[in-house]
Amino acid sequence: MRFELHCHSTCSDGTESPSQVAARAGERGVEVFALTDHDTCDGSAAAVVAGARLIRGVEMSCDDNGRTIHVLAYDRGGDWAPLQARLDGVRLARINRLRVMAARLEHRGIRIDVEALIAQAGERAVGRPDLARAMVAAGAATSMRDAFSRHLYDGGPVDVPNVALPLVEALALGRSANAALALAHPHLYDERGVQLLRAYRDDGLTGVEAFHGMYDARERGRWIALADQLGLVCTGGSDWHGPDDAMVQPGVDLPAERSDALLRWLTA
Repeated sequence: MRFELHCHSTCSDGTESPSQVAARAGERGVEVFALTDHDTCDGSAAAVVAGARLIRGVEMSCDDNGRTIHVLAYDRGGDWAPLQARLDGVRLARINRLRVMAARLEHRGIRIDVEALIAQAGERAVGRPDLARAMVAAGAATSMRDAFSRHLYDGGPVDVPNVALPLVEALALGRSANAALALAHPHLYDERGVQLLRAYRDDGLTGVEAFHGMYDARERGRWIALADQLGLVCTGGSDWHGPDDAMVQPGVDLPAERSDALLRWLTA
């Protein structure tokens, strides 16, 4: 069965609109679909794949002892509003962070129209790369690397600590919403991913993205084996951001027994 439970649109860091992403998933024969933009579900209503089972989803950016961890949450019919409200608050805090950084740049003699940047981004999350590109366009930096190395680097004169949802809080919000929760792209965390799944399985992190669009059989097998050991569900998605993702296409295929278990988990 073909699933697409991890993909992005212009509502976060994708390059195509929600409807365009859904259309591509439909062309690829996706049977179960969730748009999972970063920290927002704003594109869900427009992301309709004809004939597919549609699930509201989101990829939450969480903090775990200073490390960003991405958790995929899928709506199973609970009270989603508190979760979305908290995510909206995090997104607003990130916008305000950008405003403070722009003010600090202005004190250093570099004026960036931060409100124009925010308006241009629309629903997409904004951050330091947006400021860096604007600095290059204004002639205040020779490159994005130059902007970061002189002004925007972590702990630098312009940087403001990022706002992220603590992982424990994110899992608690997900449980309260009766959401199905899975660790996204576990290969990015390697052994830490293993530790996270062991540590937080009983806190609601009961899925792992074993069928990721970039995985070969060996990588996929590693996470399937861990899922079986811990009693987790294997999820699947391409992590597609747009046509520039030449290595992947929307939709991943799961064998029948994995598909059945995943469908039960998504509707529990």
